[in-house]
Amino acid sequence: MSVSMMSTFVKPMHPEGRKFVAIAAAITLVLFLIWEPLGWIGVGLTVWVYYFFRDPERATPMRDDVMVSPADGHVSLLEPAVPPAELGLGDQPLTRISVFMSVFNCHVNRMPTAGTVETIAYRKGKFLNASLDKASADNERNGLTVALPDGRRYGVVQIAGLVARRIMCWTKEGDVLTRGERFGLIRFGSRLDVYLPAGVTPTVRIGQTMVAGETVIADLTGTQSEG
Repeated sequence: MSVSMMSTFVKPMHPEGRKFVAIAAAITLVLFLIWEPLGWIGVGLTVWVYYFFRDPERATPMRDDVMVSPADGHVSLLEPAVPPAELGLGDQPLTRISVFMSVFNCHVNRMPTAGTVETIAYRKGKFLNASLDKASADNERNGLTVALPDGRRYGVVQIAGLVARRIMCWTKEGDVLTRGERFGLIRFGSRLDVYLPAGVTPTVRIGQTMVAGETVIADLTGTQSEG
């Protein structure tokens, strides 16, 4: 029982977070030396930093015909949109699913479905509120074009937000990734856009809560109705 309770509240932390937790802990020590109540505020800050960089294991669906959410958060946009030109997905609108991550969500990004990374394209930009529609075009972003085994292609774009100042992507062009595999991270608060292959049906709604690597966002057969 104690092991179960511990695993509920204590999650693994991504290595990227270690230096930030160390910095927050050092600041906390100084705050305790200055004034004890400030120190306890620092303790809260340190816990939040650890929580932000948590990297729990996820139970990814075994089905080959689905796409899963690339991020924790909620669906903020669901509409046809022309993909960013650098993705090379053409100039016709594709269904775009936008998942907005608050500063309280886990920020490790996962692949929507298995495929080969054909293109990785980074673009500088602004740091508008990531929940805004125009953030897709105006904000700093990093996009991946992924080819499915059957030749179809989709795009997934990491978008910086109002307080996010660092997009990380540790995969590279030519990598073959599996569904739910970790491929990047964004600090602190941001958004992920997924451009579905033509004809693929989304299975989510605006406002729906997403769990990265677990929540099914689309049916690759294109036959499933929105649920």
